[in-house]
Amino acid sequence: MLESLLYLKDLKKPSSMAGVLIRFRSTVRTFKRPAAAASAAYSTSGCTCTSKKLEGKVALITGGASGLGKATADKFLHHGARVVIADLNVETGIKAAKELGSAAEFVRCDVTVEEDIAEAVEKTVERYGKLDVMYNNAGIVGPTTPASISELDMMEFEKLMRINVFGVVYGIKHAAKFMIPARSGCILCTSSMAGVIGGLAPHSYTISKFTVTGIVKSMASEFCEHGVRINCISPATVATPLTLDYFRKVFPKATEEKLREAVKGVGELKGAECEEADVANAALYLASDDGKYVTGHNLVVDGGMTAFKIAGVPFPSDS
Repeated sequence: MLESLLYLKDLKKPSSMAGVLIRFRSTVRTFKRPAAAASAAYSTSGCTCTSKKLEGKVALITGGASGLGKATADKFLHHGARVVIADLNVETGIKAAKELGSAAEFVRCDVTVEEDIAEAVEKTVERYGKLDVMYNNAGIVGPTTPASISELDMMEFEKLMRINVFGVVYGIKHAAKFMIPARSGCILCTSSMAGVIGGLAPHSYTISKFTVTGIVKSMASEFCEHGVRINCISPATVATPLTLDYFRKVFPKATEEKLREAVKGVGELKGAECEEADVANAALYLASDDGKYVTGHNLVVDGGMTAFKIAGVPFPSDS
């Protein structure tokens, strides 16, 4: 899924390209380091741990057929979990489950339909006898334009909210029906760095992701007394299929390589880029006993993007 997008404002591009991705600043900072050192410092290789942190756990992941959902499913499986991936795309979902291995299963699910979410949760519990982790990850970006709220298409807005917000609430609601009586469980939701500060993405997407973080904090107030934890993850832009599709609409003539370079160039933390594995690792931390006392939290994985702003002081010309 698209984890966040930055507007390209005042670009010298055709008008159809206005109001889309990226940020420019007058001061350019360059950081250099040996390639080998950078690789060692920010290795994203496979699991090096000696213990399986989710041994015997059962997880349900919406939007689990590709991108962050699939990467997280793979991470959970490597740590001993049984994983059900729920996705609207049947062909992609079946293929993903086969690639992930025998401990993974696929169920078709439209997160805008409450009955589908309820059925996915119920099937998971029927199959495995419990639900330990519910990861509400499915989401969309929505239209790249318009940039102005005065031109907002309310039908498109409603469509996006039904997926990004209603789908999350449905997932929480139906997971809670089993987790509250069990007095245990972990619920995760994918938000975005666009849900931390404004101006990084189209209004509809930004509104939906701010809503997700609010939902998590509100639900934590109820779940604490039942021993159920709920958290969300707000990643930076990651080169998932959904993100690349979005960039492709903005830059239709760009090659795949150039699109990936554009995504990589969005971040602030030099020498590293936000990858699917980084988000999967965050999800593993929150879902496992490593995060057993963490709830109501928004874990931001954005390389400092929302932590600071460099002041662009317009110095006098005679200085």
